[in-house]
Order: sequence, then C-alpha cells, then structure tokens
Amino acid sequence: MTTQIQPKAGPADSLPKLALGAIGVVFGDIGTSPLYAMKESFIGANPLTVDQPHIFGVLSLVFWTMTLIVTLKYVLITLRADNHGEGGSLALLALLTRATGSGRRAATVVLLGVFATALFYGDAIITPAISVLSAVEGLTVVEAGLQPLVLPIAIGVLIGLFLIQARGTAKVGTVFGPIVLVYFAVLALLGISNIASHPEILGILNPYWAFHFFLADPGLAFLALGSIVLAVTGAETLYADMGHFGRKPIAVSWLYLVFPCLMLNYMGQGALLLSTPEAIANPFYLMAPEWARLPLVALATMATIIASQAVISGAFSVTQQAVQLGYLPRMKILHTSARAEGQIYIPIINWALLGMVMLLVVGFGSSTSLASAYGIAVTGTMFITTCMVSILAFTVWRWNRWLAGLFTVTFLLIDGAYLASNLTKIPDGGWFPLLVGAVVFTLLTTWSRGRALMRSRLAETAMPLDVFVRSAKSAAAPVAGTAVFMDSSAQGVPPALLHNLKHNRVLHERIILLTVRVGNVPTIEQNARSEVHDLGNGFWRIILHYGFMQDVDVPRDLQQVKGCGPAFRMMETSFFLGRQTLLSAERPGMSLWREHLFALMVRNAESAMAFFKLPSNRVVELGSQVEI
Repeated sequence: MTTQIQPKAGPADSLPKLALGAIGVVFGDIGTSPLYAMKESFIGANPLTVDQPHIFGVLSLVFWTMTLIVTLKYVLITLRADNHGEGGSLALLALLTRATGSGRRAATVVLLGVFATALFYGDAIITPAISVLSAVEGLTVVEAGLQPLVLPIAIGVLIGLFLIQARGTAKVGTVFGPIVLVYFAVLALLGISNIASHPEILGILNPYWAFHFFLADPGLAFLALGSIVLAVTGAETLYADMGHFGRKPIAVSWLYLVFPCLMLNYMGQGALLLSTPEAIANPFYLMAPEWARLPLVALATMATIIASQAVISGAFSVTQQAVQLGYLPRMKILHTSARAEGQIYIPIINWALLGMVMLLVVGFGSSTSLASAYGIAVTGTMFITTCMVSILAFTVWRWNRWLAGLFTVTFLLIDGAYLASNLTKIPDGGWFPLLVGAVVFTLLTTWSRGRALMRSRLAETAMPLDVFVRSAKSAAAPVAGTAVFMDSSAQGVPPALLHNLKHNRVLHERIILLTVRVGNVPTIEQNARSEVHDLGNGFWRIILHYGFMQDVDVPRDLQQVKGCGPAFRMMETSFFLGRQTLLSAERPGMSLWREHLFALMVRNAESAMAFFKLPSNRVVELGSQVEI
C-alpha cells in the first residue's frame, strides 16, 4: 500500500528528518498490530493453550517472521527494487514490464502485478475496520459496561476520518504524525515493565521454540500461522512508500526503532501471560496499570487513525497509478496541495471505501471476527511480491543463479505457508478480501483489454496519415488558429479529424495531432516532456510524455512546446475530442458480459476534457461508433 502524507524526499531533507517522517507514515499499520495479533493467535479461530511452550512458540515465530520477511526480504532486498525511486506493486510491474518486453513471461508478470493491486483494495477496506475496532475495544478493559459503546464510537471515528480526506492528507499527517513516535515509546515502556518480572521471556529469540512448536503440534502450529502473520501486516507499506522517504530512512527507522519497540511489546505481552494466562482476553491493554488504560485507549485510537490514513491515501495513490497505466478509466482526481504533487483526493474511491468499511464493521462487529478476514490479502500480496522480485533477480539484477534460486525457494516456502494457513479462514470471513480482489481484478483486466480492442478496431479503419496530409488542405477551406486533435494511438488519422473534415469542411492553419503517453517510470522531467514531428502542410504530431505518478495537464505543457510554429495561446486553440459509442461485434474480442461491463465503465469515466484539464469553452466533441 502507498501513502501520500508526505511529499517525496528531496536532497535537502536530512536522514533523521526523513526517518522520523517514515515512523509517522510508513509504520502505522504494522505498529498497531500488537493490539490484536497476540490475542488472535491464542483465542482466534484456532485457540491455543496459554502456557509456556505455546507462548514461547508463538513469540519465537513472531520474532523470526519479522526478521525474515520484514528485515531480510523487504528492508534488505525488496527496497532495492525501485523504479526510479518508487516502490509498490504497480511500480514493480512497470519496472518488470520495461525489462521483460513482450511475450508469455511479460503476460505472467502483468497478471501477477494486477492481481497484487486488486488484493490491495481488500486490505485497504479491512485495515481501517480492524485497527480502529481493536483500539476502541480497549474501553471494555477499562469498564466492561462500555461494551455497547464500542461499535458506535468506532463507526464515528471512521466516518470522521473519511470526511476529512477532502481537506488533504498533509493536514491529517501534521496533526497526528508526532503521536506515532509517542505511541512506539509507550509500546517499548509497557513491554520493558512486564519483561522485568519475567526476564526468561527473552528466550523466545532462540529459534528452537518455533521449531519445538511445530514438532509438538504441527497441525495447530500451521493454523496458528494465520494469526501470527497479523504481526507483519503493513510490511508491504515499507516498499510502497519508498518514493516518499527513500530506502535508507525507512531501513533506519525499522532497524533502530520500530522493530525493537514492537518486539519489546510482544515480549511484554508474553511475560504478562506467563503469570496471568487469563489476560489473553486483551493482553495489550492489560499490560498497563489500571490508571493508564483509558489514556492508552485514546493513544492507540489515534495511532490506528494514522494507520488507516496511510491505507486510504494509498488507495488514492494506487488508483491514480492504475488510471495512468491504463488499468482503470479516468476518474476525478483533486489535488489537495499546491506544493506536493502526490497529495491527491479521489472522491469516488473515498466514498466507496467508507461504504465497504461500514459494512465490515457492522457485519463482523468485533476485531476477533474481522481477524478471520484479515491476512489473506496481505499474504497474497507478499507471495506475489516474492514471485516478482524473484523474476527481477534472475532477469534484471542478474544474480548468481544459486543465490537467486535460494531466495526464491526460501521465501516462496515461507510466504506460501502463511498464505496456505490463511486460506483455511475462507469460510470464516477470508472470502471477503478474495471477493473484493476478484471484483477489482475483473475491472482492471476488463478495462485494459477493452482499451486494447478499441485501439485495434480504430487502427483497422484509420486512413494512412501521409495520404491524408497530402490531400486534405486542398479539400477544405482554411481557417485561422490552431486545432488540436487528441489521438490515443499516434498512428493514422484521428477519427475526430476525419469527422470534422466530413461535416464542417474546414481545416485550421495549424493542426496538431496530440498524443498523451504515460510511461513505465514514475516521473519524466519537463525538458523531456514533449516530442514534436513536422508532418508537412501545417500538420504536426506532438507526443506529451508523463510518468505514472504525474498529473496530466495538456494546456500547461503545450505552452512549453517549441519548434512547431508560434507559441500556443489557449484562446486561439480549439481542442477536438472523439467520443466512441461501443457496439457488439460479430467477432467479439471479449465475452458479452465483459463488453457490457466495459461499456458501463466507458460511460461513467471522467470526461477527457476534465482529465486533460482542457478549457471547457475551447472543446468540441465528435462522436463515432466502434465495434469491439
């Protein structure tokens, strides 16, 4: 998942400042896992006896899972798989697509990346629900009679969080960011105070206890993995947020603060359970003295708000990347900061997430029930990331084959075990993220396939450009000014140009065939933005290049173009857009239901005029029919 709370790191930002920023943004999700991971490992869908062997076994697995998956796989290896500084499933997909070219391997990579993106949306729905619910449930530890208030308070907190998204994620981060540092300090202090009474809990660092757990009860140990993995939910965020802070600040924050604080807290919970097994009802809050529990509820709730904010912002960011890369239709994207391009707000995603989160909270009712739904999306994404990084290690990094093979086999086994354990929770709620992932995967692939079919059909009927340029000027009356015809393919004559000539019988003195291309890199510098080709007879082809993290603004960038006549003036420029009506073809390229779905997505897409930021009083739309 990605976040947009902070602007991308610049050269003037110091390592301590960036590391501190990463603590407040990147680690919110994994930082709130102590609220529920230990509890669910013992009293979740597959209960364990709260005794010394099981406590040591679970905690040893938590420690080595964090060490292997988060520290080794993500911090030391995956963070090196940057696409010009950016990370995350779509950035990795773009990097691999650029490196592998076309063919069966490239198609497999695309499917993996798209499915990982689809699973992210399931995670984005569940994370706010389980995080906020688990924090507010601390009220029942303070006073059991407050149980009826848990659900209304959690719903109120979540609604408030989604309502303030339109104000901009930077403001949310500014208000709550410093609290995360205090929260991690409290985690460590609570852990240390309980470890002092049972210092033998430090023995969980010995991997013997993890192996002993599996040898003593392999069936229960395997099932327990489905809850233990909750301790590393949010690990994918380290990679996805790399573009905002850089690899080194994230690594420093994890190794020197977040990892130690989390393990101290988990060991503190284990120490408490050694002497008070009944504290498993809510070991996180019961570690604290009675007088501190209510303030701890407030602090934990604010920390879960930050974790939820990271996921919501990540949904905006991933959606923007998917639109730019051609996997989703155009959407209304609002920029909430004049200084940081990455800070965006997408209304339709915000309200869709709110609706789904509310359904989850009301439908499941407690964090324990939600824990069964949590984990599948996370472990699925981790497994896919391992597959994609393995391909990268073999084809791009050119690692030694034995080393690349060792990495691949090791982490496919580890991630596969966690994924398999979580798949056993499908009947108890694990179906939800899979359903969300399947729906989103269908939308992503349908839009991508539909656009490819449309381009193919339009290319089949397109007139050769050189023939048109030689004959067009003599076939129409000339008029002053500039006409810009938007052309998605940069091949042949745009349909809008043909229709304009057919119906209006005029051609402007300067005609621009304009194509917007979004590349497989996050950003493209302004000096490499435009590509100009003189076609003769007053015709020009201009290609504007953007990175998949950049905002498209055609008027702004056209005014920077040189080498194709006088400077562009918007009040003397007309923009012609083609609007296609889709028809079912006798040789369909997709099944009928997908054709209807694609047509529905086309009708509800944001208009090209708004998406490209064209002046509304200078736009002409010309319709045509296309069979797919």
